[in-house]
Amino acid sequence: MGFCLPGPLEPVFTPGEVWHIASRGSTCLVRDEIYYGAVNLSPAMFEERLPDIPSFFSRHYTTAHRFGLVSMAEACADAELDFRAGDLSEAALLVGRGGVDANIESYLSVQRADPEKTTALEAMELFVAAEQAVTPSDVALVQGALTRSTGPVFTVSCGCASSAVQVGNAQRMIAGGDVDIAVVTGVDVFNIGLIQNIQRLLRGAQQTYETIRSDGMPDLLPSFDSLMRPYDRRADCINHGEGSATVILESRRHAERRGARVYGRVLASAMGRDGLANPLASDDSGTELVTAVRRCLGERWRIEQVPYVHGGSDGNPVVTAFETNAIRELYGPGADVLMTSQEGCFGHNGAPAGCLGVALTLLMLEQGEVCPTANCEQPADGLTFDPVPGAYTRPLDFDYALTFNYQVGGVKNAILLGTPDAA
Repeated sequence: MGFCLPGPLEPVFTPGEVWHIASRGSTCLVRDEIYYGAVNLSPAMFEERLPDIPSFFSRHYTTAHRFGLVSMAEACADAELDFRAGDLSEAALLVGRGGVDANIESYLSVQRADPEKTTALEAMELFVAAEQAVTPSDVALVQGALTRSTGPVFTVSCGCASSAVQVGNAQRMIAGGDVDIAVVTGVDVFNIGLIQNIQRLLRGAQQTYETIRSDGMPDLLPSFDSLMRPYDRRADCINHGEGSATVILESRRHAERRGARVYGRVLASAMGRDGLANPLASDDSGTELVTAVRRCLGERWRIEQVPYVHGGSDGNPVVTAFETNAIRELYGPGADVLMTSQEGCFGHNGAPAGCLGVALTLLMLEQGEVCPTANCEQPADGLTFDPVPGAYTRPLDFDYALTFNYQVGGVKNAILLGTPDAA
């Protein structure tokens, strides 16, 4: 696993650095009119990890390119895989992308260019920049070129569930014998100016919205100007964060043959959708999340074997509502289950959330400790699970865990994880 995420001073790159922050419930969100998690990746940091990319291409990379390449390089280093030597020449490279903020300038630069005033060299520069960055498959494109993989290379765009969906795709491709190794990267960048403008527009729209709102219409997005607090009674806000997370999946045979260090297993995954007519709404009953979990468990596993769930809460009370209802339905009333979220550490980063959730959960399984819910100090009333408030881990001896991810519009994704020797 490898990362390119917001850090307290410099970006976070390694599993150890991620664990150091998440296990303490620390937050890397900084306020500048709004709370936001910025990576601040310097050119020197990028060059240190990827020194041999021709500048003709690299100088046209967007921040999404750079974040995605760095997290992949860090994951390869962690896995002791040398992509320069061809270790990924037949790998699947699967990317999850939710937003297009990093692509906008590439579109606009071409749209604004005047062919009559653009030199041949300028035209070539525009062409290279646009071809690398004008579609959400931008990161997969440059990862494929860097590794020279002949395997499947494609992008899924499913909002904040994007890389979680790709983890499921990777697991099925490996189980089906299509590939022996898959690199899954989630990466997103949010335009701070856009978020700030949305904030201003929301303040002006709120009063009018309340007068025209009818049943079935979703709440307006929460404000961004206070600290996000998943599962806390004061939760009223989402804070975004940029960055990338990469996890590498291998068949057991492939991992054992090369003596790989294994964090754990991706055992199963399932996804469903609420099926609502409103494209922005979400059913807070949790029914489809329950269905996804039961499909994920199938006939092999029982919910009683899973004492921990990595939640997908971003501080939105609607998410807390359907997670609470789903846990009650799955485990029954009064069940002793832990469910935490670390989105308050790095911000709600969109597509990376799936890979980051898998990575964090595998680290918890390995350590035998559950990370606290970052910024949760006063648990909300009515929770059907223990959110582990505070700033300390909770010891837990467990072999199985679930991790959840969602997309606006009702997508519910569940992944079952296990220790290396889990049945």
